Formats: sequence, structure tokens, C-alpha cells
Amino acid sequence: MAEKINNQEENTVPRFAVLQLSGCAGCEVSLLNAHEWTEQFKLTYMPLVSSAYAVPEVDILLISGGVRTDEDTYHLKNAVKNAKKVVAVGTCAISGGVANLGNRDEVRQLFLSRQDRLEVPRMLPRSRPVDDLVSIDLYLPGCPPTPELFMAALTNPAGYPASMIVCQECGRKKLKEPKPDHFLGFQKGKVDPEICLINQGYACIGTSTRGGCRAPCTRAGHPCVGCRGPSNALIEKDSQAWLEAIQKVFHGMTNIADEELKEALLSPQLALFLFQFSDYAGGNKPPRPKEKVL
Repeated sequence: MAEKINNQEENTVPRFAVLQLSGCAGCEVSLLNAHEWTEQFKLTYMPLVSSAYAVPEVDILLISGGVRTDEDTYHLKNAVKNAKKVVAVGTCAISGGVANLGNRDEVRQLFLSRQDRLEVPRMLPRSRPVDDLVSIDLYLPGCPPTPELFMAALTNPAGYPASMIVCQECGRKKLKEPKPDHFLGFQKGKVDPEICLINQGYACIGTSTRGGCRAPCTRAGHPCVGCRGPSNALIEKDSQAWLEAIQKVFHGMTNIADEELKEALLSPQLALFLFQFSDYAGGNKPPRPKEKVL
């Protein structure tokens, strides 16, 4: 009798799976840190911790990583058939991630010329976000999303207050003075825990970045690099609009020359995530609606 009751309870628990495409598994580690879900959901598939061979029928499918190989394409298209709700998780799934910066012609030619190497999947011409191939019900940006955001995506995404910007969660004071003349760089200087990082000469873009993460980076003294993507105010605007919005903040709070500002925005620390801002605006496809972004 006890076994029958346990089986009935198990059948009522929402089931979810994690499909790992080409990525670093950072999102999976963050999910595992959100241990509260273990009492509310049943995890049926995640290669990092499970030996299952295919995604079974689930209520929620979390997709991490970008579409980088034909094997990724195959697994993605098959997995979404078995899911009631599909969630794109993290920068790689939403914008292609780090691998997307490596779309250099000579690198593509090298890999594509070696299709005879059957021991590795054939590389596609470029890394692609998952919504190039399948429909997405919810976007969960971050690199990786925090454990709290994972719980919100699984339980109540509509009730999570993610429409603010990182600055509102950071809590540092913005001052009219001092106005720095130059950027310090990411690892230089002594950080005042009370004052806005821009006032201190750091290239922080929390003013334009989607909140909901609770600002762990800026609170610790590290400039926001925009891993959560554009705020609701910018999410459906083109790249020129969000670039001007970021520049306007620095023009008002610093005396840093435009050339130095441009160089900072195109630096390796910021370029990876700033590039993804324009992905939301659509381009060759409809813009990602802000109502779908947690």
C-alpha cells in the first residue's frame, strides 16, 4: 500500500529535464545550488548528473548551451517534442555564448575541412541560439542565472520581480562628484563599498542591464558586464538605442572621453554580453517579447 501511495505522489510531482548543448555546464552547477527544487520537482534528465540516454516526457525542459554542432541540432529538435514548456537558460542558449565570438572565417574553414574526423561532431558554420530552431516559452538569461532565478523559472516566473535594473538591486550611491577622467580597469584600485562603481572609474553597465539577479557582482565590487541582457526599457530596441543609453550614463557621471568609452565597451570583458543585447531586438526575426524574459 505504501509503495502505491508513493507512486501516486510521484506521478503528481512536476517533471523537468535539462538538455545540455554546447556550453560550460555553469548553468547546471547553479541549478544544483538551488536545492529547493528537489522537494518540488522530479529531475528526469541532466547528463551532468544522470545517465539517461534521452529526454523523456516532461512538464518543463530547460535548455542550456548554444547550438554548435549537428548533434546539438538533433538533440534539441527531439527534446522539445517531449516538453510542455521550454525554457532557454543562460547566455549560450539565448545568444550563442562564448563560442559565438569565435566565428572567424579561418577557424570555420579549419573545422569544416576536417569532416572526416568522425570521432567528433561536425561543427556547424556558427554557434546559434536555440530559438533559431525551436519555439521558446521562457527566456532565463544570465551567465549563469542565479539559483534563485532557476527556482523562479521552475515555480512562478510571472511572480518574480525581474523588470528592474541591476542598479536598483545594487544599492550603491550615485554621486554628482567625483567624475573620473579615465577608467581604472577591472582589477585595479580599492573599491569603496558604498559608492557607485561608475563614480569610482569602473566600466559598469548595471544601468542598462536586466535586474533580478540581486546584483551579487556589483555588491562584491565587480562591475556589471550585462550577463542578464538588456533591461525591459531596452529589450525591444535596436543596438544603437541601447548603446546610446549606456553612453549617456557615462557622459553624465564621468569626464571620460568618447574614444576611451568606446574602447571599454568593446573590450573582452564587456563585448561578449553587450553583443547579445542586440539579439533581443530581432534583426531577421521578430524581437523577443519582454513578457517572455525572466
